[in-house]
Amino acid sequence: MKKVRSKDGTPIAFDQLGEGLPVILVCGGSTDRSANAPLAALLAPHFTVFNYDRRGRGDSGDTAPYAVAREVEDIETLIAEAGGSAFLYGTSSGAALALEAAASGLAITKLALWEPPFILDESRRPPADTAKTYTELVTAGRRGDAVEYFMAKVVGLPPEFVAQARNAPFWQAQEALAHTLAYDATIMGDYSLPTERAAIVKAPTLVIAHARDRRRGGLPVDARHSASARGRPPRWANPHPGGSGAQRRPGSPRSRVEGVLRRLKRHPAENLVATTITIKEN
Repeated sequence: MKKVRSKDGTPIAFDQLGEGLPVILVCGGSTDRSANAPLAALLAPHFTVFNYDRRGRGDSGDTAPYAVAREVEDIETLIAEAGGSAFLYGTSSGAALALEAAASGLAITKLALWEPPFILDESRRPPADTAKTYTELVTAGRRGDAVEYFMAKVVGLPPEFVAQARNAPFWQAQEALAHTLAYDATIMGDYSLPTERAAIVKAPTLVIAHARDRRRGGLPVDARHSASARGRPPRWANPHPGGSGAQRRPGSPRSRVEGVLRRLKRHPAENLVATTITIKEN
C-alpha cells in the first residue's frame, strides 16, 4: 500500500500493481478498494493499476466538509502519481464520479463506466433528500439504519435480504462505511442523466451495462447525449450472459474479468480500457 496527499492534504491510500499504461480504478458506494482488488489483479498483467480508497474509506483519510470537487482532486492527484495521464474505470456511483472527473478536464485518456446508476424513469429514483437522510442517521449514531436505508430505498434489495443483513458477516464493514453513503448520494444528485456534463467529456468512453437496467428504468447512459473525443457517442458493451452490475452480497463482490482488451493490445492509442464482468457464486 502507498499513500499520496490530495490538494487539501487528505491522505489517499492506493495499491499499485502491474506494468504498462496506467489505469485508475474508482470503487462505488458502500465499498472500498478491496471491492476492485480482484479486477486489479487481473488487469495487472496488462496495465499499471492504481486501485485506491476513496476519501473516508479504508486506509484513506477524510477532511470535512465533503465536496465532490475534493474527490475529483483526489483522482487528479492519482493521475499525477501515474505520470500525468491515465485511463479511468469507475463502477456504479464511482462511474458517476469518474464521469464528473472527465468532465472537469482531467488528463483522462480513456474512460470506462460500469453501470453508472443514472435513472431515466423519475418514478424509480431514490428520495430527493437521500444524502440528508444518511447524514442525519449517521450523526445520530444510527449507522445501521443508514445502511438499511441504502439497501432498501436506493439499491432496492428484497425486504427479506434487508431484514437478515444485520446478522451477515459483511454488516460491520458496511456500518464502518455508512458515513460515505452521503458522499455517493451527493455525487448522484437526483440520479438523472447529467447530459450537459457528459456532452463535454472529450475522452473516448465505453459504458458497460446490463439489459436488466433497461427493464427497471435505470438505463445507465443514453448514447444520444454523450460524446467521445471524435464527437461520437460512447460504445456499449453488455456483460457476459449471467453477469450482473450489482453485488450479490454487499461488501464481498465475486467478480472477475471475462475478457480484457483484445483491441487495446493491438492499438493502445485508439481503444478503451474495457472489461466484461461476470459475477460468480461460490
